Amino acid sequence: MKSLEDKVAGSTDATYVILGATGNTGSIIVDSLLSKGKKVRVVSRDAGRLQLLARKGAEAFTGDVSDAVALTKAFTGARAAYLMLPPITSREDQERESDAIAKGVTESGLRYAVHLSSYGAHVPEGTGPVTGLHSSEQKLNAVGGLNVLHLRAAYFMENNLAAISMIQEMGIFGHALLPDLKLPMIATRDVGTYAAQRLMDLDFSGKQTRELLGERDLSMAEATAIIARGIGKPDLRYEQFPYEQVQQVLEQMGMTPKKAAVYIEMFKAINAGVLAAQEPRSQENSTPTSFEVFVQDVFAPAYRGKAVTA
Repeated sequence: MKSLEDKVAGSTDATYVILGATGNTGSIIVDSLLSKGKKVRVVSRDAGRLQLLARKGAEAFTGDVSDAVALTKAFTGARAAYLMLPPITSREDQERESDAIAKGVTESGLRYAVHLSSYGAHVPEGTGPVTGLHSSEQKLNAVGGLNVLHLRAAYFMENNLAAISMIQEMGIFGHALLPDLKLPMIATRDVGTYAAQRLMDLDFSGKQTRELLGERDLSMAEATAIIARGIGKPDLRYEQFPYEQVQQVLEQMGMTPKKAAVYIEMFKAINAGVLAAQEPRSQENSTPTSFEVFVQDVFAPAYRGKAVTA
């Protein structure tokens, strides 16, 4: 006689639950699963933003990621779930959110999850927002009976979109990161594509991690040169700003001083080599989208003010 787990995993009408379904990675997962005829339950506190996904065939579930009761209900009966924390508002909020997710997973009896983490999440503290992902990994690892794959994704190429207004207004790309330090950069669409495949395969067991390191490592100076060619500004240069200046810029963009300081902590950790990939680059942890393609498909259209389609 089949166990309950076998029945859930083998069911043709099994449901996949996606947190962050309207975001960069979640939306790719939703589209991928729906295109394969899968049942998808999308979770967000913004009912309006869920309507587009509902029109595509997903089941909309309105709930906050810090609400363990709502998450328990969302996860109940699901074959697998994609778990992620929202963009950080504070470290305290991160802890509340990861507590709620872990409780929802536990109370619902969820058996399989793919969890969006970050490279550097093996480090327990001092890495800014990544510290919260380390904590989230630990909480999910403590859930008995859960098979979880932590995707430790590289630095998102999309992070560079924040520089567009600076390039347009000042003619430079300024950031806190060292100009010549090579770091792995990944397109979020590749994270979503990889996560969707692993959710469908469910070829992992226990508690596992997988780094996703993008197509290749790039320095900020190299990335800026590619952007320069892509937007037709050959004289564009990268300039490293002092941490205090970056903190001010982040606050001017609307961040609270406390939130900005968390990002500064992450930049310091990257520059110091604390936040770094642990796996040697391989075919398994590399992804296809190059930074050149990202600039062509995403950065340049955004720079020119055109709508970007994921």
